[in-house]
Amino acid sequence: MSRYESASHVFYRCQYHIVWTPKYRYRILKGNVGKEVHRSIFIFCNMKKCKVVELNVQLDHVHLVVRTPPSLSVSELVGVL
Repeated sequence: MSRYESASHVFYRCQYHIVWTPKYRYRILKGNVGKEVHRSIFIFCNMKKCKVVELNVQLDHVHLVVRTPPSLSVSELVGVL
């Protein structure tokens, strides 16, 4: 298995580490809210044809490592999430 993905004319590997925090780092990502955030990130990444490499939802922040196609900008992905 290659580290790189391919499209019609390119090989690419666009991988980003995104950290998301609620306002004032309130500890709100617990219980059902944390589960829903975890599930929603997977759903929205699949909609945008991204692959979640690693996802960790903590009480006050979310770590996300995601691979994206080159046609998708990071700002567009974060805007959807």
